[in-house]
Amino acid sequence: MAASFSLSLYPWIYLAKYTEGGVWLEEYREQDHFSPAEEAELSSEARADLMERRNNFEGLPHVNYTTQYGMGCFEGLKAFPQRDGSLKLFRPDRNGERMHRSMAGLEMPAFPVAMFLEAAIGTVRRNQEIGFAPAYDAAWETDNFLTAQSVYLRPFSYSEPGIGLNLSANPWVVIPTTPVGSYFDPDSSNKAITTDKVRATRGGTGWIKCDANYVIPTLVKHAVQRQGYMEAIFLDAKTGTFVEEGSSSNIFFLLKNGTLVTPALEDTILPGITRETLLQLARDRGVKTEERRISIDEVMSEATEAFVSGTAAGLSYLESITHKGNERELNNGEMGELTRDLLLELKGIQYGSVEDRHGWMVPV
Repeated sequence: MAASFSLSLYPWIYLAKYTEGGVWLEEYREQDHFSPAEEAELSSEARADLMERRNNFEGLPHVNYTTQYGMGCFEGLKAFPQRDGSLKLFRPDRNGERMHRSMAGLEMPAFPVAMFLEAAIGTVRRNQEIGFAPAYDAAWETDNFLTAQSVYLRPFSYSEPGIGLNLSANPWVVIPTTPVGSYFDPDSSNKAITTDKVRATRGGTGWIKCDANYVIPTLVKHAVQRQGYMEAIFLDAKTGTFVEEGSSSNIFFLLKNGTLVTPALEDTILPGITRETLLQLARDRGVKTEERRISIDEVMSEATEAFVSGTAAGLSYLESITHKGNERELNNGEMGELTRDLLLELKGIQYGSVEDRHGWMVPV
């Protein structure tokens, strides 16, 4: 995996607190900073100290239902540099809607979608105004934006103080931002392997983007990376035969009959926004798509291309899938035609080189 995420947080953050009166009290807070040029000249020790101070969100309790029990949820979305010097967010309304559902699913007051949109735009804009945003680089066009930079927003909920098992009645919503690059290393293996570990069970929280859901995928992902794989593939908890998700992303398969299949959104699968986007882009091309259960046996016999998708990953192809010791190479280990077409169209829309005919990009 490439060095993409970092704690190089931008100075402006957003915080909102739900009060007893049912009102969200909002604030934009400017954390310690110098100019971008001055920060670039700091020693590694001075920069680490600055980032530590910037990451200290004063007023948030350390002992609470989020830190003790994982009672929290989060989002991930990006703002993309455009040729004219502006930034545009990709489908932030869908992130706001999903965060609203996640918070409601955890039985805490749900953050209003309209406030989410305004806060996301406002946080990115404040940072851009003081120089904290990547500038569009025409050189990105040479590799179709695969190594381009963007602004990553990480909205998350955080509970009030508490130590017993309880629900959050007065949560915060916090939005920090950071620069981010390519999620997957283009020079690394793109192989995947199935795992017998379980990401989510029926009747659980698999459909919520909540903190606790990421413990097992993180453990499994690092375990398979040590074996030389990029990605693990989770199967269903009940039978161990149906594909559900990758260890960090939704997953797609192009079958021999030309159908693009992704697992149906049951309550064990996260409703990915990039997943939804790629289904639409495929349909726009006349590709038949299906959202249904797909067995690993069908994948191993019928798939010709496969890829994973997510906000961080975008779209990343799988060169092979290994299941119970058997490896199935896909498209001679190379990125397939449909996978490449969808990837280039997605990146082009996000960075403004391809027409945004669905109106997904929102100006900052």
